[in-house]
Amino acid sequence: MSESHKINKNRYITEFGMGVDVHGKNYTLAAERAVFDAIHHSSLNFFKTLKKSPREMLIDVLIGSPNPDMIDTSKVEKALPYGTVSVKTELGGLEIPSEDGKDAIVIVNAGVIVHFLE
Repeated sequence: MSESHKINKNRYITEFGMGVDVHGKNYTLAAERAVFDAIHHSSLNFFKTLKKSPREMLIDVLIGSPNPDMIDTSKVEKALPYGTVSVKTELGGLEIPSEDGKDAIVIVNAGVIVHFLE
């Protein structure tokens, strides 16, 4: 790609969160909780200074889950109220089986990265 066609994104926020589903092995619910945990660590006060709006945010979400294919990424996207959201899942997190092996505690991690275009 030529220099004139490059899209320049500047990273402004990187947040991390953890979500848990204690019964039912609901990986999507754990992922939504991880994103909720991550975004509630921040208070974004730079919009006026940057002359940007929350809708202009480009948000990349990386989810680490013991079973990444079980996550409905469209539901995770909806956990973020503003911006253009992209969700990627990969192997990570933790699954703690119940004593009888019929259930598990699912722990999912989320990284939420906010960019703006130059």
